Amino acid sequence: MALGIGIAIFRPTDLVIACFHALVRNVTEMDDIKEYLNIYASALSLRGRRNEMIASNIANAATPNFKARDINFDTEIRKHLRDGPLETTHGDHIPFAASYSTGQAQYRTPLNPSLDGNTVELSVEQLQFSENATRYQTTLNFLDGRIKGLMSAIRGE
Repeated sequence: MALGIGIAIFRPTDLVIACFHALVRNVTEMDDIKEYLNIYASALSLRGRRNEMIASNIANAATPNFKARDINFDTEIRKHLRDGPLETTHGDHIPFAASYSTGQAQYRTPLNPSLDGNTVELSVEQLQFSENATRYQTTLNFLDGRIKGLMSAIRGE
């Protein structure tokens, strides 16, 4: 509805929809938002995989010759950040020797090896599971806060 002086009156929902459409039109901004939230999605995925692996270790604590596995979270998240190993670009550069996994599970070295060949140490696995679950929940809370912040910005609050 337009007034005589050329001012349009919008319902609040119309304004939010207009702001949202303006945001969608700008692909660069959408890519920024995607990039902004992508690290949290990657972290949640890795934490979830790690929880499954540790749960498998705990379930197989009494299985002879079972080898405890784990994921090096720091190394894997760097791959998602594109912050991997340093590369030499000139023959005079000194190569950086670091051990980066290939995305596969690594085997844990037990503190107290068992006689049956099982490398699962229940207390270590329970501690790792508890820590990883707490970090998973913390990442969810961060993601929730970021999404609420974006929704607030879209609503103009």
